[in-house]
Amino acid sequence: MPRSKKKTTDGDRSTFNNMNKDAKIFVAGHRGLVGSAILKNLRQKGYSNFVLRTHRELDLTDQAAVRAFFEAERPEYVFLAAAFVGGIMANSIYRADFIWRNLQIECNVIESAWHTGVKKLCFLGSTCIYPREAPQPMPEDCLLTSPLEYTNEPYALAKIAGLKMCESFNLQYGTNFIAVMPTNLYGPNDNFDLTTSHVLPALIRKHHLGKCLQAGDWAALREDLNRYPIEGVDGSADRETILGMLQKYGISMTADGKARIEVWGTGAPLREFLWSEDMADACVFVMEHVDFKDLYPSGSREIRNCHINIGTGKELSIRQLVEMIGRIVGFDGRVVWNAQKPDGTLRKLTDSSKLHQLGWHHQVDLDEGIARLYDWYLHFGSQR
Repeated sequence: MPRSKKKTTDGDRSTFNNMNKDAKIFVAGHRGLVGSAILKNLRQKGYSNFVLRTHRELDLTDQAAVRAFFEAERPEYVFLAAAFVGGIMANSIYRADFIWRNLQIECNVIESAWHTGVKKLCFLGSTCIYPREAPQPMPEDCLLTSPLEYTNEPYALAKIAGLKMCESFNLQYGTNFIAVMPTNLYGPNDNFDLTTSHVLPALIRKHHLGKCLQAGDWAALREDLNRYPIEGVDGSADRETILGMLQKYGISMTADGKARIEVWGTGAPLREFLWSEDMADACVFVMEHVDFKDLYPSGSREIRNCHINIGTGKELSIRQLVEMIGRIVGFDGRVVWNAQKPDGTLRKLTDSSKLHQLGWHHQVDLDEGIARLYDWYLHFGSQR
């Protein structure tokens, strides 16, 4: 049976139980960057009763299939980490997909979680929800105070809708759905596709390919393309085809024998990056220790912005990031900045003071994380 549709008030808010180690947990998107890190963290903490589905097994944009899944499996706790995501190039090309696919996923999972009485849900958003000209660092309450960054507006609107759905179901139906907004993430199981990936994994791959190209290491180039084909071109293609495809994505050789990689924008924007396994630890911490009622003062007339930022509080420019990746990867070629391409938001530093006050702090700094991710890419990465 679905939850009662009685509206709740501050006076009758109940105390929610934290997760038990044997509770049935659904991690939506468990193979991706976010979901795989959450699943790993849960297992390390002793949780073992998982219900998991791949995209092929359960299409979260299919309302009837999602409802049937929830009614059959009855998970007690849900981590909604599944999403249609990508970097600035993908956001520019697939604007309709970014809004409607994410809205479908959120609507189907959140409504079915309420309908089947899920005890607690963690919705994963993104700090791109904040205005382009947001105060820095960005606090939760600057949401919807001015226009969004144009390049990722459809995705941001979908994520805003998701966090507002969590708030609204909590207020009307007494659910315990909590929305968290991580900053830019990177880590194991990241997406290294040069069309759809985010900036950090894309830069790691470009530097690696440039390094191999300059060294004339065709075995390594072919191995990379076999794991991550580019537009269908894999390691079996002839050299001319491979060189043409690399050049299309800004990776080429100069006349003096140096590798050259092109990077979008000016390098001036400042960005914050969070190791995905730190993010996962924060999500599990929130599910274990924080309830919706903890996120606003009792007796508030207007309850909004109850979501929680997750970040490091540290930032660097894209130019500094490129230099750091170059040192770690061992690329000594040339970097060319294409200022004709968009920079995106100039600064996006997360104010994570709410989460810090709740008792959580990150552990992995960026230089260590990049080294870990490059090692993962070389030894464990595979085609997504």
